[in-house]
Amino acid sequence: MSVTSAPPDTDSADLRGFGYEPQLRRSIGSYASFAAGFSFVSILTTVFQLFAFGFSFGGPAFFWTWPLVFAGQFMVALTFAELAARYPISGCIYQWSRRLANATVGWFAGWVMIIAQIATVAAAAIALQVVLPSIWSGFQLVGGDPALTSTTGATNAVILGSILIAITTIINISGVRLMSIVNSTGVTLEIIGVAAVVVLLLTHAERGPGVVFDTGGTGSGLGYVGPFLVSALMAAYVVVGFDSAGELSEETRDPRHTAPRTILRALAAAGIGGGLMLIAALMAAPSLTDGRLATEGLPYVLTSRLGETGGRILLVDVAIAIAVCTLAIQTAGSRMVFSMARDNVLPFSGALQKVSPRTGTPILPSIVVGVGAAAVLLVNIGQPALFTAITSVCIVMLYIAYALVTVPLLVRRLKGWPSKEQAATTERGGKLFSLGKFGLVVNVLAVVYGIGMIFNLGWPRPEVYDPAGAHWYLHYFSLLFVGGALVAGALAYLRYRTKAMSLHLSLPVPAVAEEVA
Repeated sequence: MSVTSAPPDTDSADLRGFGYEPQLRRSIGSYASFAAGFSFVSILTTVFQLFAFGFSFGGPAFFWTWPLVFAGQFMVALTFAELAARYPISGCIYQWSRRLANATVGWFAGWVMIIAQIATVAAAAIALQVVLPSIWSGFQLVGGDPALTSTTGATNAVILGSILIAITTIINISGVRLMSIVNSTGVTLEIIGVAAVVVLLLTHAERGPGVVFDTGGTGSGLGYVGPFLVSALMAAYVVVGFDSAGELSEETRDPRHTAPRTILRALAAAGIGGGLMLIAALMAAPSLTDGRLATEGLPYVLTSRLGETGGRILLVDVAIAIAVCTLAIQTAGSRMVFSMARDNVLPFSGALQKVSPRTGTPILPSIVVGVGAAAVLLVNIGQPALFTAITSVCIVMLYIAYALVTVPLLVRRLKGWPSKEQAATTERGGKLFSLGKFGLVVNVLAVVYGIGMIFNLGWPRPEVYDPAGAHWYLHYFSLLFVGGALVAGALAYLRYRTKAMSLHLSLPVPAVAEEVA
């Protein structure tokens, strides 16, 4: 559904009201904005990558973690949609947090988000290893076992992932128009692929939908709570990144109206499509007890049910989805780096805030995110146990960054944010997205869900972080990684604290969307 676009000069004047001169090119429309959020979630990428993880811990009944996580994240998305309508600025998590709370909270929200996005680019690129060798054995460039849990599989994943990141970096620095065309095309193919997977698997169903009540021998009654919470990590890994439409606000036409709608539509589409794909796979799996579903996941279901040719065609679509997912995450991360550098609160801000006059994009931030993600991948050479750990911690970091927005928003809401006038209109007289009287309830649910999931994700379970019992530090990897990131952030913040505080105190107050005094 399209929205009426505001004139470009009006969007530019709106941005100047926040104290920023327009530098990025506004070439993103409603569908491209939707595609940015949908491709970050990328159910074809992440469900294919992590289905086996969820099933191995919770059996078929792990399906119920999907609607529960989706409901919790939709509460978060509703609050983000309200903020996207009032603060249409790149680097939205950082910008929203510092305006709702203070300079310190905002800086750490941005810092945590940058690290999370870099790690998530690496985690998305890893997914190629789950798909490409199943399409053609020649993609196993180093030979040996292609499974991610093997040394050769882990090494090959690093090679394939690094090649993909190099390609997405080139696309990103070539301009937002090329990026949006590639991303939108990939998302269209992904949506077609999701529909095809669901329909084809349902036509090959072995069992009825009642399979979702089977715990697969993993527990019963209260004894199933533990396995269920662990299996919920699969859904939690998938349902993130819907805020990407907000990250691209300064490149979106009429972002006050476009971004809120596309944030919610992207998450809703991913939630419905992912749920249908999960239940269809469980109904069509050749066996629930032979162990292959817990190790090979959805590629096994596709190739066994649809034949080698049909399965491989759909796996090609999955590979495309992985590529555009990696592209979207890298784009969002580069805009976060640019937004903070523009405020001169990052190392080398002078270089990072520059926008290419030819492409209209921040080139160096895209390179920094790409190089950082490749470095994360290189750590995994010959270390298959690190893959699940890195996937887990990057999502923990995303949830922490989200909480650094939803918690300050709740505090502000208790003080009367937004006023009735601000909730209803903009300076152009158009309606802004608003939760109205439901805002407080939604915000409370978003905070409770987010904090609960942070603990669930970060809890140092050996079966998640160190299933082979290889290294003590893997067992506590989430705590060590998050703690290290925060300590590094604290040291960096000391360098830029004065600048961040002075910037916060001088925040402009636009005609709409009140700021912190």
